[in-house]
Amino acid sequence: MHKSTRGRAEEKEIRYFAADSDLIDRTGLSEGEIDQCYRVLEALREWQVASRTLSEASNRYMKLNESDMRAIRMMIRAQDQDQLVTPKDIAREVGISSASTTKLVDRLVAGGHVIRVPHPNDRRTTCLEVTEATRRSAHDTIGRQHARRFAAVAAISADERAAVIRFLRGMVDADAPQGELASS
Repeated sequence: MHKSTRGRAEEKEIRYFAADSDLIDRTGLSEGEIDQCYRVLEALREWQVASRTLSEASNRYMKLNESDMRAIRMMIRAQDQDQLVTPKDIAREVGISSASTTKLVDRLVAGGHVIRVPHPNDRRTTCLEVTEATRRSAHDTIGRQHARRFAAVAAISADERAAVIRFLRGMVDADAPQGELASS
């Protein structure tokens, strides 16, 4: 690593959140509390990186892209709840056109991940089901990861879980597109 004239850069960690931003309201917070807020945001960023890395590893393992994986996860959830899944449901879940949905479904069928079955009430509609092999593979990989996440949540107290829920819901609200981002 290049050694900076400002100090020993190799020992200094890069912060991903600007501590001097003029957009942040620090009213009523001590320096320690401000630092703790940044550490929370940094931990959340680290979890997002880990989650993205896991998702990419799952995609490679299953030999699927992100849209394919989203569709399969949705179909597994629906099947677990005895709900039928149609190509329209896939399009809505993944946020793609009907033409793209057709290509996605064709890929999943060709890969042995999904089968087409007749709709029980509407002969014009086809339903989709995840194959047992793909279900088992998802269970053994993604399912185990969800179990590890659940264990991490179960390891904290009920009050801490309530605080985490409030925090994450606050983050969902904070990340809702605003201003110019909302109109694009």
